Amino acid sequence: MNYLYLLGFFILSLITVLIGFIFCFKLIVFFIKKKPFPKKLLIATLIGMGMISTQVIYNTYFFTFDNLEGEFYKGPVNSPTDKYTANAYYKNYGGAAGGVNLWVEITYHDDNKIKTVYHSDANSNFSMEWKNENTLYIVNDEPGFPSSNKSVELNVEKEIHYEGGLVWRIINNQH
Repeated sequence: MNYLYLLGFFILSLITVLIGFIFCFKLIVFFIKKKPFPKKLLIATLIGMGMISTQVIYNTYFFTFDNLEGEFYKGPVNSPTDKYTANAYYKNYGGAAGGVNLWVEITYHDDNKIKTVYHSDANSNFSMEWKNENTLYIVNDEPGFPSSNKSVELNVEKEIHYEGGLVWRIINNQH
């Protein structure tokens, strides 16, 4: 499903760029040879740019974890009072030159609700440990490469860590 979405977005972007180039060419002709102004091309270009901008803004600021599908990686790790269970999942992306996305889902046993609290690129050293009833410590680092450390301590009731940063900063009011 994601591949169809990406293909559609790529085709829309390509068509918009082509229409934009044609519009620019016709605009130059309009100024040089005093031909009629290319209104239809202007409208088509603006609509395409608007659709692309809307999609980029939506993906950036309104990302949800609803459609994450991957393979089970580690878990279950139960909280000290068994109120929560943490499970980790992964999904490869980008083929041979790509990487691995990793996320942690928390199951609330009171109502069996599942919430994604962590999403990042995976490193070779990964583990999860409950510090107390509501705090999960996630280790995700690459030994020998300190800049790749994506470890975090999360209050699972209040915090989310998303590698892209915007979701995490907005939810935690850290604009």
